[in-house]
Amino acid sequence: MSATTIFVVGIIGAGILTVLGIFAIAIRRGPSAGPITAEELADGATNLEQPAPVVVETETSDGSEEASAAVATITESSSEPPPDPLIEKQPLSTVEYGVTRRKFLNRALYIVFGLFLAQFALGALSYVWPKLKGGFGAPINAGNLDELKAALSDGGTITPVFLPAAQAWVVPFETSNLAGSSYEGVPFVVAGGESDGVGVMALWQRCVHLGCRVPECIPSQGFECPCHGSRYNIHGEYNSGPAPRNMDRFSLSVNGAGELIIETGTVVQTPRSKTFTAEYPQGPFCV
Repeated sequence: MSATTIFVVGIIGAGILTVLGIFAIAIRRGPSAGPITAEELADGATNLEQPAPVVVETETSDGSEEASAAVATITESSSEPPPDPLIEKQPLSTVEYGVTRRKFLNRALYIVFGLFLAQFALGALSYVWPKLKGGFGAPINAGNLDELKAALSDGGTITPVFLPAAQAWVVPFETSNLAGSSYEGVPFVVAGGESDGVGVMALWQRCVHLGCRVPECIPSQGFECPCHGSRYNIHGEYNSGPAPRNMDRFSLSVNGAGELIIETGTVVQTPRSKTFTAEYPQGPFCV
């Protein structure tokens, strides 16, 4: 299982666990009691406005007549109580009291869950959505093919041209070497050469062992990985080291204006070559 698959499965698993947790909390809360009705507000206000009479018992020598008089006096004096700030408060309407604390928390949970789903959906779309134009993974215009070929050779020494946008080394390739090579019958790995017999290849700078960037080595006329010592000749054919195959290369084409187009979204893999198309090494190693 690749790292990409593990990443996607992890995100989906986290989302499922989050959904289950939210629904478990919602089920434990139970249904909301709902807002207080107008009748309940009215009953509460009536109970507050009618305080119970206070009875005070006093012990006198005359008996119960003075106690009754005391009760009557207290009742009369309490018929007009002082204003109570709690009673004077305006009761909440049904609309104002419509959202209970439980309903608020439930709504907050739904909003948080909705934001999580939206973020997850946007992340998934940005991950799987194809790049329509520009950048690595799309066709890269490397410029005029004839000018590029002129820059690849300095006398008898080949000087590969690196194109950062395509992450590729462009090298010359004589079309007469195709027969019997690892590239025979593989379309689009060589572009140009119709007029002078010399086309070009675009080698991915990534080492096929563990993905390190592979620089060129002008003295040996090849490419040598500084991480683990894999070596390739000037056409990216495996020479030594832990690499399992030749360097990967991109599909190529030439447009009507004579410009080289590198299809960085199309990677061509070839096995270790049995017949080499370029001598290696031609000088001291760089690594």
